[in-house]
Amino acid sequence: MPSETSKTAETLPPRDEAPSRTGAPGTAAPGTGAPGPSASVPREAGAAVGHAKDVGDIEAGLDALQTTVAPTTSRWAKAWRAVYPPVLAITLLLAVWQTLVWLEVQPIYNLPGPEQVWTAVTRAAESGTLWQALGTSLERGILGFLAAVAIGTPLGVVVARVRWVRVSFGPIITGLQVLPSVAWVPAGIIWFGLSDATVYFVILMGAVPSIINGIVSGVDQVPPLYRRVGQVLGAGRFQMIKDVILPAAFPGYLAGLKQGWAFSWRSLMAAEIIAVGGGIGFGLGAFLQQGRELSDMALVFTAILLILVVGMVIELLFFAPVEKTMLRRRGLAPETSGAASTGKGSGWLLRRRELAAAAFGR
Repeated sequence: MPSETSKTAETLPPRDEAPSRTGAPGTAAPGTGAPGPSASVPREAGAAVGHAKDVGDIEAGLDALQTTVAPTTSRWAKAWRAVYPPVLAITLLLAVWQTLVWLEVQPIYNLPGPEQVWTAVTRAAESGTLWQALGTSLERGILGFLAAVAIGTPLGVVVARVRWVRVSFGPIITGLQVLPSVAWVPAGIIWFGLSDATVYFVILMGAVPSIINGIVSGVDQVPPLYRRVGQVLGAGRFQMIKDVILPAAFPGYLAGLKQGWAFSWRSLMAAEIIAVGGGIGFGLGAFLQQGRELSDMALVFTAILLILVVGMVIELLFFAPVEKTMLRRRGLAPETSGAASTGKGSGWLLRRRELAAAAFGR
């Protein structure tokens, strides 16, 4: 009997090795003493955590692909990169202009060179005519544009939000935007006479439709999800417009403002050129008209350059910084994207990564 028992023990597999050989359910894992079904739970949880980490890695990789690493440069290098392209363009234009003068494409009294125009600029500045015309046109242009913004913004919100108003007046507003502003000058002279009211009337008729259409275009591009979120958070009608719709529609609104300023400035020049005399002051349009009447092309070029410079300065000092700030806050500026990829900059992207890390247990 002892010998048979020992043979039977030799033929049976060890207790600890049986689960690994047979793989039967319900047996304990080696060295744990826990039943099989409960041992599979940690393995499944570990697989889920590993999968979540893989998803997190994929999302982090996609975020890295969507961002660009902005190289660290000094302020002088940034200033030089911002200055030299326009300086180079102006230099090329002056060179072409002077070359045409040397080639005598037109007589010198019809096509004065940069030197002659600069002489006319200094002469007008010394006499005070330049500063008078520049100050009058700037005052009219800025005040007229601000009035157009004050009128066009609420009208644009109404047109964008009230369907029957949009269907009824939308085509008329678009037609007014296409209509040349100079067409309003004779009507303004008949209605208001030769006064500043005529100038401001022409400015408003040129700028207000552009601002309205800019707001309508921006509101149309607001995702419907934003409105639903505002409703869920309990935003009222006014709060929905102020805190949800207008901030989301700001890119289109800004484009409408830029176009409205362009229309305001062009309308102002048209009114000042045509409506001369009476109670209308001496602006850049009248300065240009004076050069034409005197057949002084140097004076004409001076007025044209002043009109051009004012438009460029307003763009660089007001609209460009506002647009840059908007892009930076929305994570669309190059330096913001680069900072986001290095852990700085876009708060939205950082919050998204933190939430993803917390969700995936990283």
